[in-house]
Amino acid sequence: MDSGRRGALLVRYDEIGLKGGNRAHFERLLQQNLELALAGAPGLRVQRIRGRVLVRAQADPEQLAQAAARVFGIVSLSSAVETGRSLEEILEAAVERAGRALREEFGGREQVPFRVAANRADKTFPHTSMEVERWLGGRLLEQFPQLAVDLARAQLKVEVDIRHEGVWVFAGRHAGPGGLPVGSMGRALGLLSGGLDSPVAAWLAMRRGLRLELATFYSFPHVGPQFREKALRIGAHLSRWLGRAILHVVPFAAAQEAIRDHCPESYRTVLYRRAMHRIAAQLGRRRRCYAVVTGECLGQVASQTLENLALIEEASDLPVLRPLITYDKQEIIALARRIGTYELSTLPAPDSCTVFQPAAPVIHGKLEEVRAAESALDLQTLTWAAIQGTERLYLPEHR
Repeated sequence: MDSGRRGALLVRYDEIGLKGGNRAHFERLLQQNLELALAGAPGLRVQRIRGRVLVRAQADPEQLAQAAARVFGIVSLSSAVETGRSLEEILEAAVERAGRALREEFGGREQVPFRVAANRADKTFPHTSMEVERWLGGRLLEQFPQLAVDLARAQLKVEVDIRHEGVWVFAGRHAGPGGLPVGSMGRALGLLSGGLDSPVAAWLAMRRGLRLELATFYSFPHVGPQFREKALRIGAHLSRWLGRAILHVVPFAAAQEAIRDHCPESYRTVLYRRAMHRIAAQLGRRRRCYAVVTGECLGQVASQTLENLALIEEASDLPVLRPLITYDKQEIIALARRIGTYELSTLPAPDSCTVFQPAAPVIHGKLEEVRAAESALDLQTLTWAAIQGTERLYLPEHR
């Protein structure tokens, strides 16, 4: 790359741009989250420009792009070359970008359909977008004989973004996760089980702007240390989208033993989940969280009928958010594969929900029966003991 030109990331957002008078707030959070995700890159500078966020650093833009692509709020980003404002300088950068793409992505292809697209946000630039596209497209065809213009089905798209702040040339876009910047919608506590659903629910909640702390319920010695390790690995993976995550490992064996010994067997699963929500609400309030996020979805298992979900939520002092409430299992599996939690979630490690499972769980539980069952328990002591025994781990550093 010529010493007069610098590499950069051009970051685009979508939903943030619709926030009206609050737009600057969301842009600042996106900027801060990018700085956190790219921390350690030498010479890092993250700058808000009109309609974009610009990232400069003394590092490979492609490596920066891989890390930045996990930042919520970003719809797409491009590894770009920053260049001068003359057509000749733009051409030089376009030749470099197109040549690199042809080598790395198209190999020995004899013909590659392509097009040029110019965005002229700076109306003082002396050439229109169409003039730039036609002139630049002609010069690239002369430089690379394998290129063939195809505006409708272009596989290689060379783009020029002309702004008051500068001119950038790029070929290709990395997809971002979309959504809203983490932290823009407040804080919540995400409950992690050992299954597929809860990590996906946590990811979806983060995508809607929630900053999550995570909690898992650990029934040692009834479940082994492999479950704790599994929860740590899932939490560490989710922390890639948070920058840093906190995982609360809550001791739950005493609560389950008390429910086993003093309550009707058919209500065990519902009572387990009520106990979890009671503990989570207290823990969440201590951590300045304003909601609890779970992976429950309607009708998937016996505890997830409408009646039982209402019974479970009744035990919580905080609102309960269920991002997966209408998803089916195949949709959840597809999303787990997409975000990289599927393999971790399918590791063999029984979780707390498998402890002392009832042979015939209640499907349509009743609040009066639940309260009668819980009257045999010292709920306050069990909840307090679980909170006091909770282990707080910082991820991914703990890994």
